[in-house]
Amino acid sequence: MINLIAGNSSADLAKKISKKLQANLIKSEVKIFPDGESKITLKGKLSKSKSIVVQSIYPPVDSNLLHALSLISKAKDCSNEVMVVIPYLGYARQDREFLPGEIVTMKVLGRLFKGAGASKVIVVDIHSKIGFKHFKIKSENISAIPDLVRYFKKLVLKKPLVVSPDQGGKLRAKEFADKFGTEFIALKKQRNRKTGKVQIKTEGLDEVRNRDIILVDDMISTGGSIIKATEFLKKQKCNRVFVACTHALLMNNAEKKIKKSGVSRIISTNTIPGKTSIVDISSTIVKAIK
Repeated sequence: MINLIAGNSSADLAKKISKKLQANLIKSEVKIFPDGESKITLKGKLSKSKSIVVQSIYPPVDSNLLHALSLISKAKDCSNEVMVVIPYLGYARQDREFLPGEIVTMKVLGRLFKGAGASKVIVVDIHSKIGFKHFKIKSENISAIPDLVRYFKKLVLKKPLVVSPDQGGKLRAKEFADKFGTEFIALKKQRNRKTGKVQIKTEGLDEVRNRDIILVDDMISTGGSIIKATEFLKKQKCNRVFVACTHALLMNNAEKKIKKSGVSRIISTNTIPGKTSIVDISSTIVKAIK
């Protein structure tokens, strides 16, 4: 029987995956010492067969990363094959040297996963596939868009239009729109690499008037891009604005700020557990594992 080791950051999702795979679910218990060190204990016995580790790397990113590596290392003690499912991969935005002297952290992660004993890594909607070039083990990116589309098809929307908040998400918006059965547009965004400040450079858009908008993104951290896009779209007299994203980090009171900008609802997947994480992607992950 396959061992499925559930990291603390993905306990519920791991349980769903385990049930669908009929795997031997091994839960983990984490104790944090006063000095900040973690002690991880597996609550179950590993069989000498294939192991799957499920652990999302969202905040606290460094702690969850170390926990993932520790679980992989422990699994490798018993299994020749250790597959790692990282629903949300922190550090994926650090996939190249944008400014001189920046460390490409994805290169470090690639070495760490291999060194810990991972034979394959599966990620859901990685921020940039360029990051995988730093991995010297098998790696696969899977899309949560079909699951998000299925959810949005249940909603009653008025002449829906899919919008990407920037040109970088154009293909994602197109995939969503094609599966949903509607049109899409991509806004032009400019971000200051040093300050992080975002500006929308698109001119007026007549095609958004009186239409419900589905703003599609892979992740929302502080929500700056979503807020700017929503404010711009509202000025163009759109109807309601919905947000569809895979990973809802929602840092620094982002949910409240996004709603204040005019967004009716934020709908995300359970790669990161939270109030908006209502779309389950366990079936999609199971297909990739099989």
